[in-house]
Amino acid sequence: MQKALDGAKKRNFTETVELAINLKDVDLTLPKNRITEDIILPAGRGKQVRVCVIGGGELALKAKDVADRVITPEELGTIADDKKQAKKIANSTDYFIAEAPLMAVVGKRLGTVLGPRGKMPKPIAPGADPAPVIENLRKSVTIRTKDRKTFHAPVGTVDMDAEQIAENVDLILKRVEGHLEKGKHNIASVYVKTTMGPSEKVM
Repeated sequence: MQKALDGAKKRNFTETVELAINLKDVDLTLPKNRITEDIILPAGRGKQVRVCVIGGGELALKAKDVADRVITPEELGTIADDKKQAKKIANSTDYFIAEAPLMAVVGKRLGTVLGPRGKMPKPIAPGADPAPVIENLRKSVTIRTKDRKTFHAPVGTVDMDAEQIAENVDLILKRVEGHLEKGKHNIASVYVKTTMGPSEKVM
């Protein structure tokens, strides 16, 4: 871990530290073998994670001060009709939360934009306090394997301690192993690298 951080040249932006996991002996064409999970990292992401809340009334009021963006039910249709704007919001937002009764509408209107990006909203009860959910999402990463045996996940930034990043990596690997039929024996190799730095083998 330290080697990857030491090998990173100084850039004029804060580089993300990425984990690359290569699987073996797993048939990912079968949906049951694919992994999709949100993992709350013990040491956090080390960078801003943007969360958007879709909802009205009490939820919208409570979300105003804690979410990066609030989309009301009235705005939803306008955004959905403007594909360019919908894509821009989807690309600049890490996680979406939607009022449970709105989930079907969001799926119908924004599903084609959010679905392929793995950003379908997490449901929340109307009037619930979104603050704890948002706080957890800001420390979370989403693991998605799709149909390829190599997948990536951000595990921190270059200005975090190597120990903090190692803690995040350990948890992700434990969770991934838990999904695999043969556990760690289904993992071919694991690498860690900064955005523009060289890869360092972890296992």
